[in-house]
Amino acid sequence: MNNKLEKLVQNLFKEGVIKSEIVKQVLLSVDRKQFVDESDKIQAYEDYPLQIGYNATISAPHMHAYSLELLKDHLQNGVRALDIGSGSGYLCAAMKLMMKSQQSKVIGVEHVPELVEKSIKNLSQAYNQQLIDKQIQIIKGDGRLGFEQEGPYQAIHVGAAAETIPQKLLEQLDKGGRMVIPVGKGNQVFQVIDKDQNGKINIQNVLGVRYVPLTDLNKQLNN
Repeated sequence: MNNKLEKLVQNLFKEGVIKSEIVKQVLLSVDRKQFVDESDKIQAYEDYPLQIGYNATISAPHMHAYSLELLKDHLQNGVRALDIGSGSGYLCAAMKLMMKSQQSKVIGVEHVPELVEKSIKNLSQAYNQQLIDKQIQIIKGDGRLGFEQEGPYQAIHVGAAAETIPQKLLEQLDKGGRMVIPVGKGNQVFQVIDKDQNGKINIQNVLGVRYVPLTDLNKQLNN
């Protein structure tokens, strides 16, 4: 067992960020150190975001834990999950481990080509290549558009702040599904969006946050 990883997860559990055994076990199973840059590996088990290049970050562990708790039931019972701004691939791995179905699949959408390559390499080194080929797929694309071909999704995580909720993501959210997304410019709020069986949308503001913006590639690289 990795003592530093175990200490990080235990602290999140004691602080009440991690509430369930499954989220605890998943975070113990996905080693954050394998998804950060070489220069930051010494900081991999600290509870703050880290730069992964191209003006992108890997979120703080407490936000990953918080997101997984919010999406827990939808991941466990779902067959499709979507991670927007998938970065280095960390949360794609965690989401897949949460899913029970053998037919389940996680789609990560990332618009920086170098991060697409990096995340595929990270996932391939950490997990069986067959799992990556069939059950985790990283797509180069504009996260605001989602990935319609594999939808609808029972769980959607957005790892960057949208000025407004992207309509395409709402359309790709399955009935009975849940999306978590930071929204706002300047003052940001973490929102939980549920779609009921009739297609009605319910939005809850749950937490003030600070994320990098969900924007187009040129703006991100030149920010």
